[in-house]
Amino acid sequence: MSMDSTPPPPPPALDGLTISDAVQEAQFSQRVPIQYILGRSDKGAGLAGQKVRIGGWVKTGREADKGRFAFLEINDGSCAGNLQVIVKSELYKLSDVVQTGTCVHVEGLLKSPPEGVKQRIELDVEKVLDVGTVDAAKYPLPKTKLTLEFLRDVVHLRSRTNTISAVARIRNALAYATHTFFQKHGFLYVHTPIITTSDCEGAGEMFQVTTLINDSEKLETDLKKNPPPSETDVKDAELAVKEKGEEVAKLKSAKASKPEILSAVAELTKAKENHSKLDERYKQAERIKLGGGLPKKDGKIDYSEDFFARQAFLTVSGQLQVETYACALSSVYTFGPTFRAENSHTTRHLAEFWMVEPEIAFADIQDDMNCAEAYVRFLCQWLLDNCYDDMEFMTKFIDKTAIQRLEMVAKSKFHRITYTEAVAILEEASKVKKFDNKVEWGIDLASEHERYLTEEKFKAPVIVYNYPKAIKAFYMKVNEDNKTVAAMDVLVPKVGELVGGSQREENYEVLKERILEMGLPLEPYHWYLDLRSYGTVKHSGFGLGFERMILFATGIDNIRDVIPFPRYPGKADL
Repeated sequence: MSMDSTPPPPPPALDGLTISDAVQEAQFSQRVPIQYILGRSDKGAGLAGQKVRIGGWVKTGREADKGRFAFLEINDGSCAGNLQVIVKSELYKLSDVVQTGTCVHVEGLLKSPPEGVKQRIELDVEKVLDVGTVDAAKYPLPKTKLTLEFLRDVVHLRSRTNTISAVARIRNALAYATHTFFQKHGFLYVHTPIITTSDCEGAGEMFQVTTLINDSEKLETDLKKNPPPSETDVKDAELAVKEKGEEVAKLKSAKASKPEILSAVAELTKAKENHSKLDERYKQAERIKLGGGLPKKDGKIDYSEDFFARQAFLTVSGQLQVETYACALSSVYTFGPTFRAENSHTTRHLAEFWMVEPEIAFADIQDDMNCAEAYVRFLCQWLLDNCYDDMEFMTKFIDKTAIQRLEMVAKSKFHRITYTEAVAILEEASKVKKFDNKVEWGIDLASEHERYLTEEKFKAPVIVYNYPKAIKAFYMKVNEDNKTVAAMDVLVPKVGELVGGSQREENYEVLKERILEMGLPLEPYHWYLDLRSYGTVKHSGFGLGFERMILFATGIDNIRDVIPFPRYPGKADL
């Protein structure tokens, strides 16, 4: 199979018909997707005379000819285009179908519209199958233009808008392209855990996963409903255990009958169980009084009593875990949600975001850069080949350079420069251009630096590699100069860093030393060090921020608008 970005052709239509002869309903839905009609090269004109069922939501509607019929612009989300639908008053109450947001499911005849109109095809409704009405006075998405900021407050409805639905299709296309690229190159898709006990970045900005607080609150409520035993109750129960024990001892000494002894032992067991329950409940009540209910040991929270018997977090990256599979299956990738508890309100940060993270055995930093470049170019070409209508929408309404930017990256050879060379270029530029962040060797390049390199200096994608080890993660391969690591970042216009990756440190002793240098405990990483003890292998990988790729493609400014349900400080709707 060729390695182009074109999806497989659609299956042949039934009964020997071809795509040009008939339009088929969706296999698992009672409708013809509007994309099947408008997505043809003739915009649907060749389908005139066919009877179809369609369903969707009214974008705009108006009554005409003194209320004899209504024109509806219907969109079902399958494409950016709307299908014009004509509903006669004898079929349905027109005032109930013309309101924006109304859902209609109708059957009718496709026909050619009068000359001089922009549509190439329209639907003359013969039967109204179903209608989901809208109270126009309460519907929060009127026909007027709405800001993306406003739409974040109606996240459950914003996918009905043109912009967000286009973003959804672009996001879907990029996800499909991602799997296509890696599958065609022989990578295996690995599901890495969302709950982890190790910090990949070493930054400590992680969401903690615990049931201790819930358990404490439940206990506090329960103790209010069912008062705990007193210290006297516990001592009485302890005394009862002693007495029952003595009774058993006496019976055994007196060589009593077996039934008598068994009966006494049963009473002793009950007394022990009662004492244990009372003692535990008494201690829980004391803990609530003294420390808010959280278990403590040596003055610190005792996580051995937590759900996982240790501290656990939401992952910031699946990289470390997917490396275990790369060290057995060679070429793998993970693609899933990651989390960061960074109290940031910038347009570039989310608390929950998605990462694409391939990992490749027997690969060095050069192989890593080659893979990242090929992948990014593939994504750009895929959108141009398979999502052009939505990209045209973005170019028209969001960023007039969006398509041009995709074309440039898809065709460009990425420039590769070392970090030292990048700093020299920026230092020279700073003589005539003012940067907000000072440029000197050892800094972590800021977004303004990255964008200068790719937008002004090279006017093309740039890969910067061999960064100072002091600013990079512990797992990156230390170069021979012992000052830099084999790390690389792919920089693109609009967003700056799109991809970050490195060759991984495969030497056990060097990796152990790096973990300690970063002030991290060794215990959570013992398994990671094991990979270097048992059949260590040269390997590399990278991570692509999926939402950043969508920002780059669409030109949208705020990352909160390119993920279906954005999570950020103070906001976690639905």
